[in-house]
Amino acid sequence: MPYVLAALILGGGLLVLGLRPRYRRDIEAARGRLAALDRETVDLVSGSVDYIDVGHGPCVLVSHGIFHGCDGGQRAARDVVFGHRIVAPSRFGYLGSDMPLNASGAEQADAFTALLDHLGIDKVHIMGISAGTSAAIQMALRHPDRLNSVVISSGNWPGSPTADAPPSWAKMLYNDQAMWLLNQVAPQMVAGLMGVPKGFPEDDEQAAYVDEMVSSIFPLKPRYEGAVFDAYSSNPEINDYPLEHIDVPFLIIHSKDDPLASHEAAEEAAERIPRARLISLESGGHLALGQTENTRLALGEFLQDYE
Repeated sequence: MPYVLAALILGGGLLVLGLRPRYRRDIEAARGRLAALDRETVDLVSGSVDYIDVGHGPCVLVSHGIFHGCDGGQRAARDVVFGHRIVAPSRFGYLGSDMPLNASGAEQADAFTALLDHLGIDKVHIMGISAGTSAAIQMALRHPDRLNSVVISSGNWPGSPTADAPPSWAKMLYNDQAMWLLNQVAPQMVAGLMGVPKGFPEDDEQAAYVDEMVSSIFPLKPRYEGAVFDAYSSNPEINDYPLEHIDVPFLIIHSKDDPLASHEAAEEAAERIPRARLISLESGGHLALGQTENTRLALGEFLQDYE
């Protein structure tokens, strides 16, 4: 079994290596960060949904990536979206959001729309990050009248490795002890799992951002259902979506050296979606390291065009 023998058999090595006090300290700190977030909760037809609602101006709804939640959605928009209201819900099975029976990307899009109704928001830009692609695409297919535009960053597209379900054993790593231990004994491997390409991070600022992103997936326990749903259901769904039917202004941002989500698949998606523009970043991998300013400028111009 790869990944350092499944993180020394699901974190059992914590006792052997004498790391349990450090583990407890780090997980408690992660729980504290989560508790400090200004989250709100609403009961919808699909179940409870928690979300963060910050800022003012035209609204950007963020469909976060795997292992995150409303916290990751807000973080994804933090450095690249300015002058907008950010609504970042936790998708199904993440943090305080319920996992409905027979959940799908389409049902998630319907839940997004119900949340907008609750907040009294008519139209939004939707920004899908990585595994948040499926729900964002379903918004474009099912509720185009609620969208000003769609932005997909580091997207999960048909033909990408991320659109194939991982081996069944991989979900065993979706727990705090195993992933924390893996980060202690093989931090470069964890960075690779998050899409950091060879040669990165290039400086202290990028290294700090990678550390922040790794830390942000903890605690994993309240994200487990969502991560399993993304990896084994929501991500593979994208292969069957009729991208040619999308009729909404569309921007795809993707790094050429993304080791997780294929840039070639992003190019093919841009050709299939009638109104799509593709911005190819030269480097930076799945996290677009070193590309914050380029992304912010491109995104700002695009959003302004459709407001």
